[in-house]
Amino acid sequence: MRFQSQAQVALAALPTALGITPELMLAANRYGVAAPNPSGEFAIYTVSNYTFETKAHAFQWNKLDLKTGEISTWYDGSDISEVVFVGPTPTSIIYINGTNAENDGGISLYSADANSLGDAKLIASLPAPYSGLKAVQVPSGDIHFLVYTKAYPNGTAYNEQLATTAASTARIYTSTYVRHWDTWLNKEKNAVFGGVLKGGNGSYSFSGELTNYVTGICNVTCAESPYDQSDESDYDISPDGSSVVFLTKDTALPLANYTTDVIYTVPFNGTSKDVKAINARGTTKYLEAQGAATSPRFSPSGKHIAYFQMNGIAYESDRNILYVASTESEDFNVTALAHDWDRSPDTLAWAKDSETIFVSAPDLGRERIFPVPLTAGDSYEPKNITNEGVPSAFYVLPDNSILVSDSKIWTSRDIFTVSPEGETIKTYFQANLVDPGLKGLKPEDVSEFYYSSNSSEIKQQAWIIYPEGFDESKTYPLAFITHGGPQGAHFNSWSTRWNFKVWADQGYVVIAPNPTASSGWGQNLTDAIQGNWGSYPYWDLVHVWDYVNENLKYVDTENGIEAGASFGGYMTNWIQGHELGRRFKALVTHDGSTSTLNQYASEELWFMNHDFSGPFNQTGFVPGSPYYEWNPLLYVDNWATPHFVVHNSMDFRLPVSEGILLFNMLQTKGVPSKLLNFPDENHWVLNQENSLVWHTEIFKWINYYSGISNASSPY
Repeated sequence: MRFQSQAQVALAALPTALGITPELMLAANRYGVAAPNPSGEFAIYTVSNYTFETKAHAFQWNKLDLKTGEISTWYDGSDISEVVFVGPTPTSIIYINGTNAENDGGISLYSADANSLGDAKLIASLPAPYSGLKAVQVPSGDIHFLVYTKAYPNGTAYNEQLATTAASTARIYTSTYVRHWDTWLNKEKNAVFGGVLKGGNGSYSFSGELTNYVTGICNVTCAESPYDQSDESDYDISPDGSSVVFLTKDTALPLANYTTDVIYTVPFNGTSKDVKAINARGTTKYLEAQGAATSPRFSPSGKHIAYFQMNGIAYESDRNILYVASTESEDFNVTALAHDWDRSPDTLAWAKDSETIFVSAPDLGRERIFPVPLTAGDSYEPKNITNEGVPSAFYVLPDNSILVSDSKIWTSRDIFTVSPEGETIKTYFQANLVDPGLKGLKPEDVSEFYYSSNSSEIKQQAWIIYPEGFDESKTYPLAFITHGGPQGAHFNSWSTRWNFKVWADQGYVVIAPNPTASSGWGQNLTDAIQGNWGSYPYWDLVHVWDYVNENLKYVDTENGIEAGASFGGYMTNWIQGHELGRRFKALVTHDGSTSTLNQYASEELWFMNHDFSGPFNQTGFVPGSPYYEWNPLLYVDNWATPHFVVHNSMDFRLPVSEGILLFNMLQTKGVPSKLLNFPDENHWVLNQENSLVWHTEIFKWINYYSGISNASSPY
């Protein structure tokens, strides 16, 4: 298979003592999720990679036989961007080709048999970049489908390639939330569209008529679904094709200040004028449920819609609660399942009998799958049926087993089935056993420990990742990596941005702690960060360092380094001004906050309003305010540790001025420092060539100061 042979070339040139290098990790295959056909006979998934020598991307679809485990190439190329199994047979599909014959920025819809792609039939060319295909076959044999794209305020689809270019590039705003993540916002907003493919037996026609279900729902703001940079997880179509459900931000509230979502249902043959809210604030018996909602999903019976919702009206990391709404009740009879469960599930899939919902939730440094029956009361405690790893997706098969695609610190993709009782039925694929670039990675590369801190009653967890050829009788410099969020966690999952094994294989023992604010150990630990950015998590990290220094004799803490991104970058800046900063030889900040007085330069104002216990005003300049108390610049006179700074120009949630401010202050203080900027990257570094530079420059810096390299200079 050509996808593996490219990696083999790179592997042959690699000294085995170095383990996995940035080049190998970035060039390795990246796998999509295995999506099964309706009968559960096979699944398809994408594989892509990048070759540094040729600067070329490769893409293909693989087919996994769920009976035999055989894997074969299903389609070679990137033309097919999305596939939905729908039609008269279990192998009937509709797929999207990301281009069209007109080459006008639109797409093409095709029908085919999954076992005979060469006979695919063009159904229609759509004149806009639609995506997010969902479809069901109705009794007549027609197919009802949903897609989304941006729409003009009049409801028609927007196509940038066909849009008229204004003479001026001016942007004018009269309310907050002018940009988000890496995009300046404008009047065109996402909308869900529905259409009908007439015909049957694999042959369909399309009139070109699409119905916009979203545009026109307006109050203080106007509805958008999927919300901003979300995707098709924000909407669904009923199994009989008669109804649509979608979510949008509450249009009665300013977008920058609140996280509230409203979930609407609408008849498939209706319009935005026919929508009906399921969970509008104050309309269910759960009056406290006023926050963000996600993942509305019809049950296979069509009688219920499951979804998650938080309570906090302006808190993006509150605990998700699983709700079920009845489609047969006028008021939807919304009911919570396992209401008091102290976990925050974020993904769901219905059992085939519509009596159980499988959810995944962060749990003790993993993301585990739990079955929740429709009979679950408030005090019900779900039991996990998976253990290690973080699922990217999971599907319930006809026999009610679950097909899981997940990753772990030591493997970029595992595909396996598990029973509803938690028995692993069959493991189909493990990337670390197949991909030459990942050869040798194994569960034994990773362990964990729990430590005590003065910030919480419970013990907190940290991961240990060992370097290639680890020998407990030797010592290795410490690489101490602080996670972002701050509400989030270091999980047992693969990453192409902060890959713990790549850092370890430079010659470090990586310690990745989960201090105050981490998710998966109960909501109290997550919530405790509010108003305490520079206290609780900092104390926790000091306790982690102390634990490592006292208990892990193979870790050289004298020559350790620390690195963090986002909140982890903020914490790195905070550490720089405090005693812990003197315990490291070098620091790395990636897109972190340098001055907490600048928080309102961001876009999601609800975030700092919550985490800093109120909006920013003149009290932010006064001791006692979290904006004042936790400002790293208060301790700038203590800065002394060599510091590498990364900040990207397209990061609008933490503007690039924060990184420039940090670098300027370090340079003014005479602290050895270097600034790396990518003008075309956002909060993350996604381009493989840019990522290689990111890794190369950071490793050059930390390896010099830790003593791993024999270079004469970190520059």
